[in-house]
Amino acid sequence: MDSTQPTLISLSARPDARWRTAAAALCLGLLSAAAMAKDVVTLGIGTQNTTTNTVTGGVVIKELKLLEKYLPRTGKYKDLEFKLDWQNFTSGPPVTNGMVADKLQIGMMGDYPLLVNGAIGQQNKGNETQLVAVIAYNAFGAGNGLVVHKDSPYYELADLKGKLVSVPFGSAAHGMVLQAMQERGWPDTYWNLVSQSPEVGTTNLQEKKIDAHADFVPFADLLPHRGFARKIFDGAQTKVPTFHGVVVRKDFAEKYPEVVVAYIQALMDANDWLRKNPQLAAAKIEEWTKIEKEVAYLYLGPGGIHTLDPTIKPRWLDTVKTAYGVLHKLGRVKEFDLGAWVNESYVRQAYKARGLDYEAQKQTLANYDIAGTDPVCKTAVTRPKEAGEIWLASGEIVPVSSPACLLAGVRKYEAEGRKINVAYVFDKELGIKLFADKAFYAVDASNPKSPVMVPFLLKKDAEAHAARTKGQLATYAEALGLVSGIAVAAAPSGK
Repeated sequence: MDSTQPTLISLSARPDARWRTAAAALCLGLLSAAAMAKDVVTLGIGTQNTTTNTVTGGVVIKELKLLEKYLPRTGKYKDLEFKLDWQNFTSGPPVTNGMVADKLQIGMMGDYPLLVNGAIGQQNKGNETQLVAVIAYNAFGAGNGLVVHKDSPYYELADLKGKLVSVPFGSAAHGMVLQAMQERGWPDTYWNLVSQSPEVGTTNLQEKKIDAHADFVPFADLLPHRGFARKIFDGAQTKVPTFHGVVVRKDFAEKYPEVVVAYIQALMDANDWLRKNPQLAAAKIEEWTKIEKEVAYLYLGPGGIHTLDPTIKPRWLDTVKTAYGVLHKLGRVKEFDLGAWVNESYVRQAYKARGLDYEAQKQTLANYDIAGTDPVCKTAVTRPKEAGEIWLASGEIVPVSSPACLLAGVRKYEAEGRKINVAYVFDKELGIKLFADKAFYAVDASNPKSPVMVPFLLKKDAEAHAARTKGQLATYAEALGLVSGIAVAAAPSGK
């Protein structure tokens, strides 16, 4: 035999039957593994974890593994495996960049960035996006806001003429600022407007390097809560709705429509989870995002600033049209086809799969409200927008029926040595939930045993109400001092 030639041995020539059996099993195993191998599809999801009203569209789904529960696995999906690539950003524009680059297939952002996202996609054929669901909204614009340092002499936007004001350019807060300027007929030079991220703007405001900082959820409330800022303008003053929504790459949605429906199902589960126990949810959100639970609860708890609702309501599309007018006037957005961008089919399918009425939900703006019995003034909470809550450091969140009962309760608990974590009231003018210690009060103390306390975010609103009712303006500390005579029931034991 030529030693340079390979030796060929057939299986049948081997005398060892056990070897033949093992070899056959190996071959079958390899064939079976090849048959079972699945194509891996990476699904990039762009989130904004520190933007509190997007958490149920992002970090909650991720941490509770809700999307995995709904991903399709049959039919054309039986040989596909989806790898979830969660990418967190601090604002919307980088999410859009990731979607244009096809590194992200699903993204979430506020109304102005959503508009820009849609317009950029339409200008880059093959990279079109579609609005498929809403995460959270405020029907009157609350959430975005502008803050100054707590020691600042400024209390209104007009006070900032010629001052240095920062805002993340391209954000929903930027849109709010531009809209407020246009409504007042102010030129672009009214103030010195510069672009700063939430992190940079926060540091510069704290160090008094800027006069004011405008930002989106939750920073206009987070910074005052942290003790060094004061809000002087809220988006609710614009009366124009604001919302955060979900966009998907059109090509991905058309190829994998069931995956888009699965994501919306997961979003709806996340909403249900939060509403079932908002106090626990707020604590978990703090754990996952480092945004204080008291702030998360302010936005997403009972009567919170934002309402969780995935339906795409006509009012939100009107908001996008308003945003387009603002940005088009400034030359920041050219043509935009709203009808081609909005696609309700996926959220409708998600509602149908759960046996829910999409059209009925689309017509309502209802949120869940503060309820229960006020243990301070011993009465039922029947007017949620005149109610409040006291969050004790020991854990209980106590509902109260009025601002006066809330202030009396704070005094009573503190007198008993019980620490107050935070307290919440509602602004009479804007209708939004506030931190009680950051509000101004119009006080009618003509009856010391039954003083009337009316809270406001803005000093000027409290002053105007006090003037109309022949009352007086009071800070939180001053208002606390005026409720000493109110008759209150025994405070709860804390059990």
